[in-house]
Amino acid sequence: MTPSMVPRAPELQGGLGGIVAGIGYLMWVVCVQAVVWLRQVPPAAPSLLARGLALFAAASVAAWALWQGAAWQDTVKRAWRLPPVDASAPVMTALIAVAVFAVLLLIGRVFLLLSDRWQRLSRRLMGPRLAQITGPVAAAVIFAAVIDGIALRAVLRAVDSGARVADGLIPPDSAAPTLALVSGGPGSAVDWQEMGRWGRSFVGSGPSAADISAFWGEATPQPIRVYVGLNAAETPEARAALAFDELMRLGGFDRSVLVIAMPTGSGWLDPGGMDTLDYIAKGDVATVSVQYSYLPSPVSVVVDPTQGVAEAQALFDRVYRHWVTLPAASRPRLYLHGLSLGAFLSQETLPFLDLYAHPIQGALWAGSPYLSEFWQMVQTRRRPDSPAWRPAFGNGSLIRSLDQTGGLERFDADWGPMRFVFLQYGSDPIVFFDWSLAWARPDWLTGERAPDLSPQMRWIPVVTLLQVGLDMAVALGTFGYGHDYIARHYIPAWAATLDPDGWTPEIEARLIAHLADLIPR
Repeated sequence: MTPSMVPRAPELQGGLGGIVAGIGYLMWVVCVQAVVWLRQVPPAAPSLLARGLALFAAASVAAWALWQGAAWQDTVKRAWRLPPVDASAPVMTALIAVAVFAVLLLIGRVFLLLSDRWQRLSRRLMGPRLAQITGPVAAAVIFAAVIDGIALRAVLRAVDSGARVADGLIPPDSAAPTLALVSGGPGSAVDWQEMGRWGRSFVGSGPSAADISAFWGEATPQPIRVYVGLNAAETPEARAALAFDELMRLGGFDRSVLVIAMPTGSGWLDPGGMDTLDYIAKGDVATVSVQYSYLPSPVSVVVDPTQGVAEAQALFDRVYRHWVTLPAASRPRLYLHGLSLGAFLSQETLPFLDLYAHPIQGALWAGSPYLSEFWQMVQTRRRPDSPAWRPAFGNGSLIRSLDQTGGLERFDADWGPMRFVFLQYGSDPIVFFDWSLAWARPDWLTGERAPDLSPQMRWIPVVTLLQVGLDMAVALGTFGYGHDYIARHYIPAWAATLDPDGWTPEIEARLIAHLADLIPR
């Protein structure tokens, strides 16, 4: 019930409460069974008075936690500038928690029945103490087979099937492009039908040359967007080759800025990040991307976080190998970009030793997930005077990070030849989750806190791990907090990455106001 990184609805709060109660009850049952196994006699049953006092104490703590829980959740909501918790939330939370606990208790009783059954069968062939071990082991094997072989696989098949269907849907108002210089249009080797819904959305949306020209008051070219869907070819190498050929056909290497962007697990590229890039680059930019999955990033992280590594590597290698052959004075400035799982995959493709000879110009990574070793290194080796939620790395000539309140201006050294910018929110559980939360207090909960984190969040062994783990599943939906990155924060991040000529705070403010009406995100 204590606050965590993300506001929780009563349904989720009740589910988490029931799970934690089930874990606590399970720990007690295991302790009792261990005593029985060691002493070979059941412990004495507690008296009626002792049981009554224990029940009263537990009920009192639960009632206090439910009453206090609403106030705790309000501290998170205030940090996120959301309305307070509804008055009925504690009652709904309690009902759901009891229901979840009852289901878990039923599952536990079934486990014990299976265990007892196998113990009785095992006593015919082995001693009683060995049979007591065989029973739980056999029951655990049966449960694991049912959960992994039937339930979990059925859920994943359903999720995958639903994601495939959604990816293939083409809305009635989403017609194929009629211009030849657009991916999926006439003469394109990329089929409009095979782009996937997010690929079609990426290619078919975004600012036009007229939009960008109107903002800057000067003539600008049309941004180039290349996207290859998962169904376009059989292998990552084939999809990368298709994307490269399309990039060549559209003249992507003739632009001033070239960006290799890795989408999220579902193939989505955030309009807030892509549209701001087009505006800041004044349309003289080409962006190329490939799809590697149908599943949303949180599901992809759990199922197979390395699924898209081969895809990202194949695309980067294909583009980079050609880029290094071009004259250094006339080739485009090359950047990488990724959001969420796409940021992790983008970071995994960087051949740092090879970059010494032909360095790219930089990268912008938003919401780098916890499994990114690069992001973990930046946090671990940050300067001691900087917080973990907005780390300052070295002298700032290579790596800088920012959140909603800034962070790029904290260095005396100038940028070097490469600029790596990390954009993250202090309340993003996908960025700050770690398995060590079960036994160690994280750095982001010590000292100065992120402005979008509840001041009353406290580290509790095991519980905080479960809280933040649940937060990862609900970190979307509130723009500008959690794992929902917005255009107004992409703008200073892209400006720092690209270093456009003549960029001023006044232009930044004007672009923020301009895009606020076009991109609600």
